Amino acid sequence: MSVGLLAVVDDILSAAMRASAKTAGVVIDDAAVTPQYVQGLTPARELPVVWKIALGSIINKYVIIIPIALLLTAFAPWVLPYLLIIGGGFLCFEGAEKVLEWFGVHHSEGDADEPRDEKKLVLGAVRTDLILSTEIMLIALSSLDPDFGIWMTLGALLIIGLAMTVVVYGAVALLVKIDDIGLRFMKSDSRGVRRFGARVVASMPAVFRVISVIGTVAMLWVGGHLVLQNLADTLWSGPYDLVHVVTHAIEAAGPVVEWIVETAMSAVFGLILGLIIVGIVTGISRLTRRGATAAH
Repeated sequence: MSVGLLAVVDDILSAAMRASAKTAGVVIDDAAVTPQYVQGLTPARELPVVWKIALGSIINKYVIIIPIALLLTAFAPWVLPYLLIIGGGFLCFEGAEKVLEWFGVHHSEGDADEPRDEKKLVLGAVRTDLILSTEIMLIALSSLDPDFGIWMTLGALLIIGLAMTVVVYGAVALLVKIDDIGLRFMKSDSRGVRRFGARVVASMPAVFRVISVIGTVAMLWVGGHLVLQNLADTLWSGPYDLVHVVTHAIEAAGPVVEWIVETAMSAVFGLILGLIIVGIVTGISRLTRRGATAAH
């Protein structure tokens, strides 16, 4: 009995590890996107906010994504691509908003110098995590053996969900506290350690700017890829076919170049789609405000 149980657990862990390897790209994107949500917080609130977002991520995976994914896979698998198109469109929208903010075209509500609302911050981060986590879990689900059985599949997904959350938010927690580590080094008796600590602290603003850029590009890349792939599976394969034509033409350059070009095209598509969505949302918002003003 115990030997059989150990064998089952071993099978679940092995399957979870293999499936997790295929989600690596999205996990990196998730880890790159999240630190921007804690920028501007006081150091004392950084880790508590990361913990709240991580808890929200677990709830996303365990309460929403895994049950719905298993139900839809069993009874309505045709719905999943449409949900991913919607989720990808939202990521494109958020990424395009960030790009517009860089160029001063679009401004988020509130003053950057004002204290950030933790509740809104956590809700925004958890909302974005829901989309990225959905892709992580669906990629993992598609990588598992279809004959695995419902309970072993559920066990593998629960392990993957927990492991991915620990990896992503452990990395985020480390990133946001590196400057505090640098400050501790600056108090060392060793001159070399103090100098290293000072360099770490001085470099952190640039590091977070880079992370913000990477996170935005990751949103556009993942969002664009989600829309392209699932649009091709449902309504229109034209844009996805174009990407394949280009990547096929440069196959001789090697898989790395091919991946870079495909990623860049997904990000550009995501930016264009995001800008269109921003325009539509902005137009609707202005019409709504005008209507409210006229009513008053």
